Amino acid sequence: MNEQKLTRTDLFSMALGQIIGVGIMTMTGIAIGFTGRSVNIAYLVAGVLTVISAIPQIYIGGTANFIGGQYSQIAVLGNKKLAGIFIYIQIAMTLALSMYTLSFSEYFLSLFPGANAKLVSFVVLTVLMLMHIAGMKQAARLQNIMCAILAVGIASYIVFGIGHIQPGYTDMPGFATGGISGFILASIYLTFAAGGATYVVNFSAEAKNPTKDIPFVIIVSTAAIVVLYAVMATIAAGVLPVEEVANKPLSVSAVSFMPKAVYTFFVVGGAMFALLTTLNFNIGMLVYPLKKASEDGWLPKNLAVTNKRFGTTHWILLAIYLISIVPILVGLDLSTIANSTVILTTSVRGVIAFVAMSLPKKMPELWKRSAFYISDGKLKVICFIGIILAGISVLMLLVTTSLAQICGNCCILGIAVIFAMMLHKRVEVKASFTEK
Repeated sequence: MNEQKLTRTDLFSMALGQIIGVGIMTMTGIAIGFTGRSVNIAYLVAGVLTVISAIPQIYIGGTANFIGGQYSQIAVLGNKKLAGIFIYIQIAMTLALSMYTLSFSEYFLSLFPGANAKLVSFVVLTVLMLMHIAGMKQAARLQNIMCAILAVGIASYIVFGIGHIQPGYTDMPGFATGGISGFILASIYLTFAAGGATYVVNFSAEAKNPTKDIPFVIIVSTAAIVVLYAVMATIAAGVLPVEEVANKPLSVSAVSFMPKAVYTFFVVGGAMFALLTTLNFNIGMLVYPLKKASEDGWLPKNLAVTNKRFGTTHWILLAIYLISIVPILVGLDLSTIANSTVILTTSVRGVIAFVAMSLPKKMPELWKRSAFYISDGKLKVICFIGIILAGISVLMLLVTTSLAQICGNCCILGIAVIFAMMLHKRVEVKASFTEK
């Protein structure tokens, strides 16, 4: 069965699909509004900050293979109640899947105005879910294909735009328009576009060599994407005057240099496949923490039953599918609810950094054998930096997020805490990691 495990290439493709989303289409323009044409340097700084934030996750992932991904990491290195809170927040994240499919339908309708949005959303989610039921390897192969198409869309923007960058790119006043504060704000803001690769740790159970491949994938995929984004940002800020592209989507600059057919493919096709790759990743990302949590008792244990033919957890996938599909079929507007996990999921970075400090105490022998082993003092410093960076990101979200979404985050957190406190006595967290 090892040939069905995820290779480093598969994991890399999954990570790229998660990082590259429609956020690049909108976040770049907002960052240009903060700092002007120095947005490309801000992207590079954002990449460095993202990797630094991911170091605690890399330490954990490089020490042992945690079967349930981040859930198992928090349960083993943190405590049972914290793991319970995490898993119930993960369930709330399932609502966001419907938003990806509905957004995809909106782009699809712009190409085919007569199509039925609900039917398109239903078909897309059903096909992807069936791929996951057939096996994670099948879903990874589909991800590889979609990432290739997405890469063509991004390449078209670079190829057609690079020659249209106007001279005097670093001249004032268009460069560093917001001063040092604006540049710092842009750099921190763009970590949301550069992040996402750390979630590949949730595929540990399906990886061939998780303790080596996952840390590699987190670092390399993040570095590759931020360099790519920096190039795209240089084009976005350089082909037109800054005031014309500041706080505008990437399509504003694209239309100035792309032939009409290529422009349509970039805006519609590129954005559509960015949504599909992110959706495909998130379906798989949810499975393994939920499976392990079911085995431990946070959820009905029958959910963890594995399909004999495909070796997949069909009941968990069915539950994810139903939670995602019902709002689409009923026509509920769940945009606020679906976006109300953003602050909480960003906080997870800080939680992971916090529990990583327990490596020397909870896993002394494995930690000493880890390729990433450092002294206790250095570990605490690096983890503390990770907690600070996560805290800054959360503060930024609190300032820029709507009151309704902040309330949504608080409600989800409150419900998760209540369930964790009510059920923790019946939960038995079993050993959920291996050395490799």
